[in-house]
Formats: sequence, structure tokens, C-alpha cells
Amino acid sequence: MNLGRPVFAQIMDWVPLHEFRKCVARYCGDHRVRTLSCLDQFYCMSFAQLSFRESLRDIEACLRGAPSKLYHLGIRGRVSRSTLADANESRDCRIYSDFAQVLMQTARRLYANDEWALNLERAVYAFDSSVIELSLRMFPWAEYKPHASGMKLHALLNVATNIPTFVRVTRAKVHDVNLLDELPIEPGAIYVMDRGYVDYGRLFRISQSGAFFVTRPRKSFRFRRTKSNPVDQTTGVRVDQTVRLVSFYPAKSYPDSLRRIRYIDIERNKHLTFITNNFAWTALTIADLYKSRWQVELFFKWLKQHLRIKAFFGTSENAVKTQIWIALSVYLILAILRKELALPHSLHTLSQIFSVNLFEKTPLRQLLTDASCTQIEDEVHKSKMLFDF
Repeated sequence: MNLGRPVFAQIMDWVPLHEFRKCVARYCGDHRVRTLSCLDQFYCMSFAQLSFRESLRDIEACLRGAPSKLYHLGIRGRVSRSTLADANESRDCRIYSDFAQVLMQTARRLYANDEWALNLERAVYAFDSSVIELSLRMFPWAEYKPHASGMKLHALLNVATNIPTFVRVTRAKVHDVNLLDELPIEPGAIYVMDRGYVDYGRLFRISQSGAFFVTRPRKSFRFRRTKSNPVDQTTGVRVDQTVRLVSFYPAKSYPDSLRRIRYIDIERNKHLTFITNNFAWTALTIADLYKSRWQVELFFKWLKQHLRIKAFFGTSENAVKTQIWIALSVYLILAILRKELALPHSLHTLSQIFSVNLFEKTPLRQLLTDASCTQIEDEVHKSKMLFDF
């Protein structure tokens, strides 16, 4: 008889229970709870993410179909659709937000020594947001434009590791630039953003903090050239200038010089203009840095394609945020597991393997080194996934 533990329980071994319980206690999450604790709720919702469940009824049918295995999965409470719905509606979503921050810190430490192609010996972060569309009829509180509702996921991604270091979930009507006020600025780091984040007062704060930014100017960008630097046009760089702002309010908000670079992406025949506060690196390095911003776009694409954040299990803002934070936590748990076990598989491959083996009592290493894993890996590569992390 196999006395091993189910694969799902082995995955959840990477959940730091002491830290989780501290988050629960901080917001009194288990106060007067009788049937389904916050940990049970987290396990049920994580199970839904890993097994690609689409609704609360789906989760209930799947888990209650194997009642003798629930204890071994780590779930102690009675799983029912109504109880899980009540938990998602009433348990403070900040419990799972704070816990995701704990997992981010753990993953960040594990991936700290990963190298990146540009090897600038400093952290490079890509900052962006992505809208998660919602039904206006079911989520009227999240309306952000006529006939549309949505939530917005803001993420600061470490380009070298694909690990987010700062995440916020807001209503979609919150403008991106406002999140720069909450952004933790690390001296010496590089922040790559699109033109939606151009606010000269906030950019000046980044510069004054000893960090660097790379972004694109708005179409209304007005400047006075103070210096031109020689360029090698064979690299695609056309202009490398030192400039100062001339419009009254922008010049007042950012009184220092900026560097303006014009670059042609020869492969796509696209003309791009960048502004930065760094005058030491080559213009081509600045262009390559901006290209790295695409990593955060691929991060959002991965989350939306491989986690359950399109169909929501509740209609309140708390329920929606709870599901998003738990989905992000599952992503981080997979990333931590992958690093701790030194696995060569991509996160997509891991999620596919785990999704059909959650009840199996096979040691993870044995499961992931089985011949079937190689077959799945080949299929993933053939599909030419854009985000292979």
C-alpha cells in the first residue's frame, strides 16, 4: 500500500504556515469561524487554480467527490459551495495580499543570483499594469468606462528573474501614474516604464532617490537641446541628446537635464524615442533596457492564460481581490518550488503536470523526472510559448 502524500499536499509544503497564520491573525480572519478556516479556504482556492476549476460548484464537486482524501490534502473543514462563497465574500482580502508579499520576498531571495543578458550588475525592474475585464452587469461597482467594468493589476517585475517585487490590485479606473507614489524606490536600480507613467514630478523623485528610469515621452514633449553626442547609426541609434524641458509646469517639476535618444527598430522598421536620467550607458543599452519591458507584458499574459482570473467565483470586490491574490500566490509557490528543487521545467509545464496528478501519491521528483514529463515538455516547446519561465 502506498503511504505517500498527495501531490497537492506536497506542493502546499512550500506554504510557510507560520507566516500565513500571522497574516490571518492580523485581520482576525478566523474569528468565530466554525467550518472553513482561512487556511482551508486558501487550499481550496489554490486547488481550483492548479486543477483549472471554473466555478464554486466545480470545486465542490471535485473535492467532495473524494471525501476520504481531503484530510490528506490538508483540508480540514467541510467543503461546500455556499461556505466557500461566504468565505470569499467576508474574509478580508488583505490576508492573502499580505501573504503574497511574504511569498514575493521568499522568491526574490531565491532568485537573487540569477543573471540577465545585459549584466548591468544592478536590478532592472519593468513596471506596468493590465486590466482584467469584468461583466458590467455582475460587477457594476468596477465600472471604468461606458459599458465596461474591470480590475487593474499593477506589477513591478524583476526582469532578470520574472519575479514581481511589488503588486497592487485596484479598480480599473485608477490611473497608472498614481501607483508611482506607492512604488518602493531602490537606489541604483533601473525602472523601465511606458509613456503612461510620465509625470515629471514623480520621475524627478525617482532621480533624487538615486535610481534611474527609462521611458518614452508623450507626444506633447517639448524640450531644448543643450548637447548632442556622437552615435553609431549602424546600431539603429539616430539621435543621442542632452535636453531640458521648456514647458512651464514640466520644467518646474523636473528642473534637471534629461537624455533623449531616438532609435529605429530595424526588424520592425519602427521609430522610437526614449528619455532617461542616465548619461553613462550607451544609447543602445538604453534601447535594450526598454525592450526588456516586454517581460512584464508576458508576465500578465502568463497569469491570464494559466491561472483562473477570468471567471470569478464571487461578485464582490473582496471576492475578486481574494481570487487574484491567491492566484498570484500559486504562481509564486510554483516559482519557489521550481527553484528549491532545481527543476529544468518551465512554470507552464509544472502547472500542466500537477493539474492531472494532484490526488496521486507520487514524490514530486519522481513525478517530474518520469518519461511522460519529457513528452509534455516537448509539446510545450512545439507550441512556441512566449513566456517560458
